Amino acid sequence: MRTYGQYCPIARGAEIFAERWTPLIIRNLWLGCGSFGTILEGAPGLSRTVLSQRLKQLERLGIVESAPKPDGRGRHYELTPAGHDLFKVCVSLGEWGAAWLEIAPEHLDPFVALWSMCNMLRRDLLPDRRVVIRFDFTGRRRPERYWLLIEHRDTEICRTYPGVDEDLYITAEAEAFVKWHAGQQAWVEAVRDRRIQLHGPSWLVRAFPTWNARSAFAHIEPASRPAASVAC
Repeated sequence: MRTYGQYCPIARGAEIFAERWTPLIIRNLWLGCGSFGTILEGAPGLSRTVLSQRLKQLERLGIVESAPKPDGRGRHYELTPAGHDLFKVCVSLGEWGAAWLEIAPEHLDPFVALWSMCNMLRRDLLPDRRVVIRFDFTGRRRPERYWLLIEHRDTEICRTYPGVDEDLYITAEAEAFVKWHAGQQAWVEAVRDRRIQLHGPSWLVRAFPTWNARSAFAHIEPASRPAASVAC
């Protein structure tokens, strides 16, 4: 790990926190992703090799701790008290980003929004029965399809057909779905403009949007940005 060679706590903290992927790994652990696979799933683009290196580094630093799983397959990871304190930095960074940065086209990954939504679901409102929802996302270079399985109030995202009957079909523009979860698009507006369309039993159509607790930063209003000056 390269260092700044400074005693300043900002410099020393940045040596750890500013490593690529580290904030996302901390975020995923805080959300309850305790296995190597679930941490990886929530960070598309992160390689297994880099994740393994980061986890070992974070363990050495006392930010993450792990233990063998009861079944002996892999390890269970969780944040230490130091890790929970470091997550507060993630929150501050997220609040700043929500206020000052716009969602650009390269940020419109619907899988990430769907994964985030599953971690923020209001489980007390989920149905007791099994429900399978198919999502067809448009507006990207190629359409994307995923399935959300809900059973006993547990959830799972599938990239391939899970082999069970589908109960609800949702077709959504990636931008509309991402911005709805991020708090920048009202559900009623997205449905009215047919940017999000639902087909299935009326009770499911009505219930689905109520399950989403939205992004943890959805409540933050964008900061007013000064107008760009124009040279004459």
